[in-house]
Amino acid sequence: MKPRYAGSITDVTGITVGQAQNLEAGTGCTVVLADGGAIAGGSVRGLSPGTRETDLLRPGTLVQKANAILLTGGSAFGLAAADGVMRYLEEHDLGHDTGVAKVPIVPGAVLFDLAVGQASIRPDAAMGYLACQNASVAIPAMGNVGAGTGASVGKLLGMNRAYKAGIGTASISAGGLVVGAIVATNAFGDVIDPENGTILAGTRKAVGSGFADTAQAMRSMVVRNVLARTNTVIGVIATNADLDVAQTNEVSAAAHDGLARVIRPSHTLYDGDTLFALSTCEIKTNLALVADMAAEATAKAIINGILAAEAAYGLPAVNK
Repeated sequence: MKPRYAGSITDVTGITVGQAQNLEAGTGCTVVLADGGAIAGGSVRGLSPGTRETDLLRPGTLVQKANAILLTGGSAFGLAAADGVMRYLEEHDLGHDTGVAKVPIVPGAVLFDLAVGQASIRPDAAMGYLACQNASVAIPAMGNVGAGTGASVGKLLGMNRAYKAGIGTASISAGGLVVGAIVATNAFGDVIDPENGTILAGTRKAVGSGFADTAQAMRSMVVRNVLARTNTVIGVIATNADLDVAQTNEVSAAAHDGLARVIRPSHTLYDGDTLFALSTCEIKTNLALVADMAAEATAKAIINGILAAEAAYGLPAVNK
């Protein structure tokens, strides 16, 4: 199925994306590389996050640039993939110069995909390194690849009533300004079609066909019956706007507005929703414009990933 929305995060000059996965195990990782480093920010809105190096992204810290961002499956185990990303960057003499060595800066976030495939196999340093080797300026593959390999949505009634999701990318532009996003969607809630407000993918009814509507179903269920599984939507927004660290953090925060437009409910106790932002500092522009574009690109990337996902691991998908 062709993506509904055009563009890719790699439309931002200097940004490349590499992915690697183990289809049998149902997991993988995605690496966003910034040539020469990029001003970085991040925003964690979910209440069950799994992250790496996010403290470095706060305004006022010493290091302002990241060399790469890791998006990975495998829950906290998957953070091991960052070791491979760091090895790749070190071999290419990239990182923060400490005077005695260059230390690659690789923030990252994980999603929980251990409930599909083989939970004992997770992204590791070898997979992170391979993802870097696979990096290019081409439009990244979408759906059941990279960090989206084992992604699913709609888990209120358990995995046997969930829906397959995946990773997607999109970009929008205004003159010379470009904002792109890549997002792996593994939400507790449902994904809503912004074109008509219907559920594209989510919790399937316990009996019969169709969707249960997670938000509505939660209101009618006894709270103790709500299935608490770890989920998480993770992604990266990149732009060629000339932004400082504080502004880049604002862009990552604004991107969550796009997430909330198409995922309902979002930012729950059972999600670790984390979005990063990268600025390559080429175009002078208005922060409000960049923030609005970031939200739109994020929503479009999520929808593209849902439409590209294929049925797998016993889960149905929009793309049959």
